[in-house]
Amino acid sequence: MAAIEDDDVSVILEEQREEIMAAKTLAQDHDLAFNLQMQEALAVSRAAHTSSPTLDFTAGEPEEGDGFDYTSLILEDIARVDQERRDREVGVQEMKRLKVDLDRRIHDQRFAKEIMNIPDADWSKDGDYFQKPYSLGASSSSSVVKVPPFSAIGFESFRVYCKGLVSEEMIGETRVTVGGVGVAICDSTDNLIWEVAKVLGADESKSPEIAELEAILRGLDEALTFDLGRVTFFIDDFKLFNYVTGRVEPRQSAVATLVNKVAILQKKFSYCQPSLLTRNDVKFVFKLARDAIVSQIKWPEETSKGKTFKETCVICYEGITVDKMFSVDGCFHRFCFSCMKQHVEVKLLGGKTATCPSDGCKSEVKMDCCAKFLDPKLVEVMIQRKKEGSINVSDKVYCPYPKCSELMAKAEVFEYTKQFFVATEQSPARKCMKCGLFFCMQCKVPWHYKDTCEDFSKSKRYQNAGDGMLKSLAQSKRWRQCIRCNNMVELAFGCYHITCRCGYEFCYTCGAEWKNKKATCACPIWNERNIIRETNVNRRR
Repeated sequence: MAAIEDDDVSVILEEQREEIMAAKTLAQDHDLAFNLQMQEALAVSRAAHTSSPTLDFTAGEPEEGDGFDYTSLILEDIARVDQERRDREVGVQEMKRLKVDLDRRIHDQRFAKEIMNIPDADWSKDGDYFQKPYSLGASSSSSVVKVPPFSAIGFESFRVYCKGLVSEEMIGETRVTVGGVGVAICDSTDNLIWEVAKVLGADESKSPEIAELEAILRGLDEALTFDLGRVTFFIDDFKLFNYVTGRVEPRQSAVATLVNKVAILQKKFSYCQPSLLTRNDVKFVFKLARDAIVSQIKWPEETSKGKTFKETCVICYEGITVDKMFSVDGCFHRFCFSCMKQHVEVKLLGGKTATCPSDGCKSEVKMDCCAKFLDPKLVEVMIQRKKEGSINVSDKVYCPYPKCSELMAKAEVFEYTKQFFVATEQSPARKCMKCGLFFCMQCKVPWHYKDTCEDFSKSKRYQNAGDGMLKSLAQSKRWRQCIRCNNMVELAFGCYHITCRCGYEFCYTCGAEWKNKKATCACPIWNERNIIRETNVNRRR
């Protein structure tokens, strides 16, 4: 029926176009006849007044643009309507193709499961004849795609991911509130089928809750367009999840209205239930929503190189070209390269990893993305900071060679050394993963090939080595070394119960371990001089 109506519209538009063109041609003929008559009259008038020099007659041919061309305007409207009709037909056919592809995918998955369940004996006997062709529902001679009459789409389960965002952004020198939604439809194994990014209007961007509900409505509408019967839509907001499930009633009337619309749409499916997810599980639709917001805050500007688009950095409030803006992975907040460079450098100088500069955002700035605006040496520092934070204190191993000092984990350097040294499990020798030189993990010095660790610790070479000099200094200062992470600890004041940075607890006097907050040795727990000193220090403060 829809196809017949489209054909009728096409015929009507063509008839109107022909009538208007005929009318325009007739009007042009009338104008031409009128101009010819005027020229003849002027010629006769000139002949009758040739003796009078004061009279001046000129041909009054109409100039172009004297009147408004209504026919051209009507023809443009007809062409626009016709183009919209054609675009609509293309959209309908494309949607049908997507449905057929989705139905074929479901058919193939089910067929594959059936094949997997066939016993080997039956498969070896009849496997070559086992087939289940897919009914396309369209003849090869027709360009119109037909959806199969018995589609499996309505019986398969699908996942709808929704995300709505509202953000305050700068457009030029004006601060505005804009919103966007992202929707992704996936099959039961999370294979992407369809995704949409939509800009929200002013009323829809009033609050984050409204934006989130608009995203859910858009997601369910898209699912209905595909004729999906069983869907689970995912939300990352616990408060909104309670609204949709009916556990909590919203106080705002606008939010309550949208929740009711969601409930109405849910009834149109054979199965439609919400599910709660974390932010990391909806990152891809989060990006779609953020892209919808970014599309609203760009403005065109003419430059010597042509037309370009700019955004306003919310840190420096400067108009920056789009290619000089940095998007933080995870939250997709955008800042200019210059501001991000300063932010990351300050964090690195403070010995911390950089996070998103946006207020309240804790998304980590990825190292590989910072290469766009950071010096390569600073990128290496970021990688080192990241690695240091990921390795437990007791598992850290540093290469003892001064020109290397590579940080490694005990487990990874052990596995690496096994490739080159057979007796790795019986020997403290390890091979650096960066410089490739062997070192002693126990003595923390370059590998002593001919000496055991005990013999080397008594030699002058060890006393002159960095670790030996440190231990000599520790003995003179009466420092204590943690037996778990080998970190040096100095007791300035307080009791003798020491808790190392690695979490190991021990007695400062003898080094014996504390278990369950109790000493395993008979050493005194404190010295009065240390306690008095602590009191005096507190008084000075």
